[in-house]
Formats: sequence, structure tokens, C-alpha cells
Amino acid sequence: MKYSIEGAPLPVVICDLDAGETMITEKGAMSWMTPNMKMETVGGGAGKMIGRMFSGEAMFQNRYTAEGGPGQIAYASSFPGSILAFEVGTGKEIIAQKSAFLASTDGVTLSVAFQKKLGSGLFGGEGFIMQKLSGNGTAFVEIDGHVKEYELAAGQSMVIDTGYLAAMEGTCKMEITSVKGLKNKLLGGEGFFNTVVTGPGKIYLQSMPVNQMADVLRPFLPSGN
Repeated sequence: MKYSIEGAPLPVVICDLDAGETMITEKGAMSWMTPNMKMETVGGGAGKMIGRMFSGEAMFQNRYTAEGGPGQIAYASSFPGSILAFEVGTGKEIIAQKSAFLASTDGVTLSVAFQKKLGSGLFGGEGFIMQKLSGNGTAFVEIDGHVKEYELAAGQSMVIDTGYLAAMEGTCKMEITSVKGLKNKLLGGEGFFNTVVTGPGKIYLQSMPVNQMADVLRPFLPSGN
């Protein structure tokens, strides 16, 4: 499979497949394709289906296979931002924000990644449930807004406002912590919780989480009666 990521700020990834190659996609992700791409909707077992549901994706996935010769299929982003390609393999798992998965080659497995500290995760909102990309292959992930990468050394940490962590390598550790001080929590305007990620590994931060965009636009939208 060969691919190119084109366009901004609403990018699209265009994948060229050899005969017999298969892509896995989230529901409704396909934007255009050649006529010889055969679609099949699959579940993959109750456990995997429930895991995908908790991670923000549909319980069923679509498989597209090039039949009778090379084929092409494209997936467009659903929000202004970026599409990142990750090479997933043994020891190279990716943890991504909920609903970030766009598409992948056939060998990639999508599952749910829970926060270890249940209480802080529940109260911390985003970050409690994330997506884990494992297996072997290429995976495409949506990022909201501009993406900034940091390489964290072992023991090095970054404090991130909840929602701005788009993805991280599986070697990183994540913890949701409470903002210190009652005055800071109530008057600081930064919320009650932060996400702390500790290396080693790469982290991928996004400049405009979709929930933040919604909060900015809400005062300008007509309210329902």
C-alpha cells in the first residue's frame, strides 16, 4: 500500500492498493474509491466490538479490498486539522484520543485503552478512555488543528490541558492530576484537571480540540426554544 496525505486545513489521505490488499475503516470514513474496491462490514467478535464502542468508534468496521487489480481509496478528515500516519508494530503501539482512528491496513487492531486510575479518569473527562492501535501495519489518525510533536526522555514529563493530547507512543505513561489550590480551580479558568504524560516516547499535541472549538462557537449559535 502506498499513500499520500494532501490538503489543508481539511486533509485527505489517498491510498493506492495492490490487488488483494485490504484497508480497515471506521464507519462512514470512505470519501471516494475506484469501482473494484469491495466493501465488507465486519464485527470481529463481541469483545473487540465492545472495545471499539468504548473507544468512541462504531461496533462494526468496514473492510475494503482491491479486487482484480490495483485499487484506490481515499479518507477525508472530519474536522480542520491533520492526518498522521503511524507505523504500528511490536513495541510500537500508539495510544490516541477517543474517535481519532480514521483507517488502517488489515494488520492493525483497534482496542480501548483505559486510564489506570479510575477515579481521576472519570472526573478528568477526556483521557480516561482512549484508543490503542496495535498489531502490524499502517494506521491513519485524525488530529484536531495543528499538531506539535515532542520526544520525551525517560522520566521527562509534560503537563497538558485536558483534551490537547492527541496521541502518544505506547511507551509513555499518562496520569490525570488535579489542579492544585481551590482558588486556582475555581478562578483560574483552566478547569480542575490536567493530563501529565511521562516518557520515554513521542507525544502528539493538538492546537484545537473539537470540544474546545464547540465551546468557542456555542455563544454565537442560536439557542433552542
